[in-house]
Amino acid sequence: MLLVPTEGYSSQVLATPSTSQQTIEMAFKLVVFTSLLALAHGSVVPAAYAAGPVVAAAPVAARLEEFDPLPQYRFGYDVADSLTGDYKSQTEQRDGDVVQGQYSLVDPDGTRRIVDYAADPVNGFNAVVRKEPLVAAAPAVVAEPLASPLPL
Repeated sequence: MLLVPTEGYSSQVLATPSTSQQTIEMAFKLVVFTSLLALAHGSVVPAAYAAGPVVAAAPVAARLEEFDPLPQYRFGYDVADSLTGDYKSQTEQRDGDVVQGQYSLVDPDGTRRIVDYAADPVNGFNAVVRKEPLVAAAPAVVAEPLASPLPL
């Protein structure tokens, strides 16, 4: 507080702003200043954009492919990699809207999964899955118990 003597009065009290109020005012001024600075910086157009008019690219003519009303194909492959244990195969053929095929692979449980499939407009997609063992099962060996206990 500041006491200031005046004429006719003994003293007059003048209030000065507190430190926290001064801090708030300074923070407000800083926010307004940085906002104006950001606005001014954002309104500047870089020279690369202001250099010249935009030219539209020439339209590219689309290449029309012929439509095959009765598509036909046949393919197949086999993979046999003894190093990684990857064994699989697939065959497929198509005649118009009818597709038939088969694929097989070795599952981790040691069986071969074989899938026969067919697809046509009447029945949709149908698949038949079957499993076959890779090797014939070996007979289990059972140890015979000892006839007499061992001496200690």
